[in-house]
Amino acid sequence: MKTALYLLIAFLPLSLIAQNELKVGDKVPAFQAVADDGSTWKLSDNLGDKYLVVYFYPAAMTGGCTAQACAYRDLSSELESQNAKVIGVSGDKKENLEFFKKAHNLNFTLLADENGEIAQKFGVPIRDGGTFKGKFGDQEFELDRELTTSRWTFIIDKEGKLVYKNDQVDASNDSKEVLSFLKSKS
Repeated sequence: MKTALYLLIAFLPLSLIAQNELKVGDKVPAFQAVADDGSTWKLSDNLGDKYLVVYFYPAAMTGGCTAQACAYRDLSSELESQNAKVIGVSGDKKENLEFFKKAHNLNFTLLADENGEIAQKFGVPIRDGGTFKGKFGDQEFELDRELTTSRWTFIIDKEGKLVYKNDQVDASNDSKEVLSFLKSKS
């Protein structure tokens, strides 16, 4: 009996996380965050017109995250033709996102989820952050973040329901897969 109780307690947190994980067909809970430009971005203000592609990525300016963001940038007109708007979410601070957006000429909104609240609403795993040092052109930089999210992508329809979820994202092909899905819906 003691062993069964121990196992129940040991696995309880995993079951709670699984319950919070959004599934296709679920209504997406309301959320808001600070955007790369310092404004407050709210889900409620962005529903109704377009599909929302919400992709979570680990860290601004890192290799895979840069490849993923630039691929979304490069496919922006095709995604727009499918009536979609892209939102990138990470545990980065607003200042990190502002630098990332400017450095790579990104043409979509990046949201700062510094405390992981948005990731938790979607069920996206988070872990400790850290510091990333690098060089862009002649500029050396150091970006700190409290947490890092896993790389997951979601599409929310105009009514606020989840219609697509990918928790096994290939950074360089994510935008192509999203575009293919959106084309299949039109």
